Amino acid sequence: MNKKLLIAGVGLVFSMSACHDDDDITKPFPIEDPADFSEVGEIALSGGAGAAEISAYDPATKNLFVVNNAGNSRVDVISLQDPASPQFTQSIDITPYGGGVNSVAVKNGVLAAAVEADVKQNDGKIVLFDTETYALLRQVPVGALPDMVTFSPDGAYILSANEGEPNSDYTVDPLGSVSVISLASNYSVATLDFTSFNSSQAELEAKGFRVFGPNATLAMDAEPEYVAVSDDSKTAWVSLQENNGMAKIDIVSKTVVEIIPLGFKDHAASGNELDPSDEDNTVAFSNWPVKGIYMPDALAAFSANGTDYVISANEGDAREYDAFAEEERVKDLTLDGSAFPNPLELQQDNKLGRLKVTAMMGDTDNDGDYDMLYSFGARSFSIWHGATGTQVYDSGSEIGERLAAASLYPDDRSDDKGAEPEGVAVGKVNGSTIAFVGSERADAVLVFDVSNPSNPEFLQVLQTGDAPEGIIFIPADESPLGKSLLVVSSEDDGVVKVFEAGTIH
Repeated sequence: MNKKLLIAGVGLVFSMSACHDDDDITKPFPIEDPADFSEVGEIALSGGAGAAEISAYDPATKNLFVVNNAGNSRVDVISLQDPASPQFTQSIDITPYGGGVNSVAVKNGVLAAAVEADVKQNDGKIVLFDTETYALLRQVPVGALPDMVTFSPDGAYILSANEGEPNSDYTVDPLGSVSVISLASNYSVATLDFTSFNSSQAELEAKGFRVFGPNATLAMDAEPEYVAVSDDSKTAWVSLQENNGMAKIDIVSKTVVEIIPLGFKDHAASGNELDPSDEDNTVAFSNWPVKGIYMPDALAAFSANGTDYVISANEGDAREYDAFAEEERVKDLTLDGSAFPNPLELQQDNKLGRLKVTAMMGDTDNDGDYDMLYSFGARSFSIWHGATGTQVYDSGSEIGERLAAASLYPDDRSDDKGAEPEGVAVGKVNGSTIAFVGSERADAVLVFDVSNPSNPEFLQVLQTGDAPEGIIFIPADESPLGKSLLVVSSEDDGVVKVFEAGTIH
């Protein structure tokens, strides 16, 4: 039990669970300000690009485990005993177990690593290690290309999102799947695919779900990207990024309950402005006749007033293979003159001409020209009702506008997916539910108070390393200093930064 005593007028919290010394059972730490995170330390891992992708933290050893695929695939172990001075201690070699590690997670002294096969279309595995000795504990077979792994909050299950990407010439397209590993049942694994939804493809597509790979069934086309688990460890939500959907899973019964199509965002509506050009010599957010495909990458689950919610980072991702590519610029399409008056004017480079859209959607009457335009990602984060899948909030154009105000907006990416919200983590700071949304292209994390899911409040922007990929929140009662920490690992420069919550004075 975490017993806290607030001393009025002093501004200190005494936490039994934050103590690590038997002789110091009343170790104080300040009341935290979630709007005042600041950088306190960093470490640059060897290798550069690919050297710091996804991170996981072990509260028992105070170690950080970081995916490093710069060179030989490994997991770097970083001591966070002093967050102001993270120290590399050693690496865990992943090369004996497959083609590379994509994700890591930690719970109860176990490190889980998602490892793809040497041939990505073959089944991968979750490899388990002891977090103190780094000894191999077990290898558990899962589906093709395990891209993300997580533990349920109660530690009873490990879940893996197995993306199942096709090969470059699209002759092999394995089923996308989610594996549920039961620790209490000797690590038995159930790998769930989406074949039962093949017959519902037309109905799901009508609601905004995308199935479009060459000769692919829905089950082949579905590509699980990320898993978020409810606080009670009974439900999981899985992002199906390229398909513009989420899957909902009953963990206890190990069944896929439903697929939730996410629909489209109207960039012509007030509040949903975007900057579509990287060649207009300015950062200008305006309304345009474009639909955004949400296409979430990372998800995070939280509860408010007894209701489950899911946050999605709406990055977007186009399929680009040797045998199949869906991306086109608006200026290279033939636009319907009725749907788009003055199409040639609209297709100028300083207007919509440079914007990348999918060629797989938009010809609604099948006459060879485009009646609608669909861009990749929604340049936002959204909050969805966990039970119904209904969107209760979308940040609209706020991410781009906040980054522009901080002189961090990446205008050279305006034609693509803008700031590309990719990662998201959520945690409690001083009683408030705080979301941390990573912008891959702006090299920043935006902080929001989402305690009221229908009306989040922007708090601040934090600068990170180059292309933040992994975002983890360490609550005060698990951190070395008894203060909430945010750890951000960035894949393009190998930098891991540590941010600390501020103090209310």
